[in-house]
Amino acid sequence: RRAHTLTVLFILTCALGYVTLLEETPQDTAYNTKRGIVASILVFLCFGVTQAKDGPFSRPHPAYWRFWLCVSVVYELFLIFILFQTVQDGRQFMKYIDPHLGVPLPERDYGGNCLIYDPGNETDPFHNIWDKLDGFVPAHFFGWYLKTLMIRDWWMCMIISVMFEFLEYSLEHQLPNFSECWWDHWIMDVILCNGLGIYCGMKTLSWLSLKTYKWQGLWNIPTYKGKMKRIVFQFTPYSWVKFEWKPASSLRRWLAVCGIIFVFLLAELNTFYLKFVLWMPPEHYLVLLRLVFFVNVGGVAMREIYDFMDDPKFHKKLGQQAWLVAAITATEFLIVVKYDPYTLTLSLPFYITQCWILGIILVLTWTAWRFFIRDITLRYKEIRRQKQEHRHEKDKCLSNGDGHSALLDEPNGSKLRERKL
Repeated sequence: RRAHTLTVLFILTCALGYVTLLEETPQDTAYNTKRGIVASILVFLCFGVTQAKDGPFSRPHPAYWRFWLCVSVVYELFLIFILFQTVQDGRQFMKYIDPHLGVPLPERDYGGNCLIYDPGNETDPFHNIWDKLDGFVPAHFFGWYLKTLMIRDWWMCMIISVMFEFLEYSLEHQLPNFSECWWDHWIMDVILCNGLGIYCGMKTLSWLSLKTYKWQGLWNIPTYKGKMKRIVFQFTPYSWVKFEWKPASSLRRWLAVCGIIFVFLLAELNTFYLKFVLWMPPEHYLVLLRLVFFVNVGGVAMREIYDFMDDPKFHKKLGQQAWLVAAITATEFLIVVKYDPYTLTLSLPFYITQCWILGIILVLTWTAWRFFIRDITLRYKEIRRQKQEHRHEKDKCLSNGDGHSALLDEPNGSKLRERKL
C-alpha cells in the first residue's frame, strides 16, 4: 500500500510539473495563487485517500470516506485562515472563489402577511402559501431524511426539529431570515417537511435493519440481474448497527446525547449566520456544498460517537472524524462571533429570556432528580426494605409459641435427647 501511494504521488507530481512546463506561466498573481493552492490540495487529498486511517464505514469503498476525512482537514484549515483575517479582507477573499461574492445582500423576510387565505386578493387568495413554497421545501425534506439516517432515532430527530423552530422564534430579532409565519414554522416545517423526511428516514432504517447482509463476489453471480443488484447494493451498508442511545440509562449517556443535540443545533445555526456574515446568498453553490459535506462527514461522526458510547473499553478514543466535526462547528461559530459581534449581542426579548431560563431550569431539575435524587431515594428504600425483611425473618426464626427462643430451646432439647440415650 505504501509503495502504491508513493507511485501515485510521483505520477501526480510529475503530471502537474509537466503541465506547468508545457504552458507559459501567465503573469497573473491571483490566478497563479489559486492554481497553486488547488494543486497542493489535490496532492494532499491523493496522499490522504491512500494513507489515512480507515473509518467505521466500508461501503461503497473505504477510500470514499478517507476522501471526506481529508476534505474535513482542508475545510478546517480554510476556516482557520478566514478566522485570522480582518472582517473586510475575509469577505473580499470570497471573491477569489466566486467574483459575485463580497457584496452585501438583503435577507429575505418570510414573515409579513401570515393569512393562509387572503380574501383581499381575489385572483389568488392562497398566494401566501405559494410564496413560501420555494426550493428550500424539498431541501428541508431531503435534509431531514439524511439526518434521520445519521441519527437513527425518531425521538432525537423530533427534538432537534422542534428545538430549532424555537431557536428561530428566539433569534428572529437578529436574522430576518428566521422571521416566519406560525403555520410556516409548525405545519410546513415541523409536520410536512421535517416530519415527512423523518418518517421516510425511519422506514428506510427499518428496511436496512431487516435486510440480509450476505455478500457475494460480483463475478460469482451467474445472472446479469443478480450482477446489477449486487452493484446497487454496493452503496448500502456492509452490515447494520441499530443505534440505541438510551439517554436516561446513565448520566454519561444523558450528557452525551445533550451534547450531540447541542452540536447539531449549533451547526444548523452556523448555516444561516455564516452566509449572513460572509455575504453569501442562500442559493449559492457554496452553501449547498457545505450541506453535502456535513451529510457525508456527519454520518461517520455519529457512528464513531455511538461506538465510543456503546463500548468504551473497545473504542478507547473518540473517532477522528467526530473530533474534526466538533472542531469545524466551533471554528464556524468563532468566525460568526468575530465577523459580526453586534448581531450576536442583540439582547433577547424579555419573554423569550424567561422561557429559556424556565426550560433550562426544568432540564437541570429533571437531571438532578433522575440521576441523583431518584437514585438516593431508591437506594434508601431498598436498604429499608432489606432491613424490614431481615427483621421479619429474625422475628420469625426466634419466636415460638411459649415466648422462648427456638434457638435457645434447640440446645436444651438436644441435651435431653443425649441424656435419654
